[in-house]
Amino acid sequence: MSPDDARDPAWSTDKEEASKWAQKRRLADAMRRVMERLVPSNAPEEELRRAAEGLERYAQALEAHPRLRYAHGFAESAMAGDVGAFFDQSPMIGLANPLAPPIVISKTGKRSARGRVRFGSAYEGAPGCVHGGFVAAAFDEVLGFVQSLGGRPGMTGTLTIRYRRPTPLHTELDFDGELVRTEGRKIFTEGRLTAGDLLCAEAEAIFVSIPPERFDELEAKRAELERSRPRSAT
Repeated sequence: MSPDDARDPAWSTDKEEASKWAQKRRLADAMRRVMERLVPSNAPEEELRRAAEGLERYAQALEAHPRLRYAHGFAESAMAGDVGAFFDQSPMIGLANPLAPPIVISKTGKRSARGRVRFGSAYEGAPGCVHGGFVAAAFDEVLGFVQSLGGRPGMTGTLTIRYRRPTPLHTELDFDGELVRTEGRKIFTEGRLTAGDLLCAEAEAIFVSIPPERFDELEAKRAELERSRPRSAT
């Protein structure tokens, strides 16, 4: 399956709903470009003021619309185990979430996968380099996907990162992950981050398998939080 196929909004049989999510993806992509250009921008004050006022008006307009009553698809690939699942709300791979770079994950074997991504200026740590926290988050997402390939997905128990070299911005990066073994409820995974031939980081993670009803409990708590959430909360 190609990344484009995996991200086709045809998950919905409702054409109006699918069209709406396509526009939501479009808006999120525009917001990503704004963030990419805003961080290093030296635009004049008046232009920045006009843009800020426009965005403030739109943020207020969004408050007039109801929030989603449930999450569409999965927020984490660890919970799906399917590269074609609908991940639009994920903060790492979600096309409808402007926080996401986004990462494109593809299976490379029965127990392995590759996440491909290009981090822009909004993710800078050291000059010209990806912030280490985003490197860790990307490993967590990719290894979370491969651990689910064993059929008993769980949640992150430990994540150890060894930073070998600075990870460059504006460069195509590959996060390769593999499910190594399982011991009872523990699922062991390993990963490598490369920029071409350059090894930037390595990772090891242990996930702990949990029963499906535990995920149901988390979803119920999320729903309760949404019901009690003040309308003006951020």
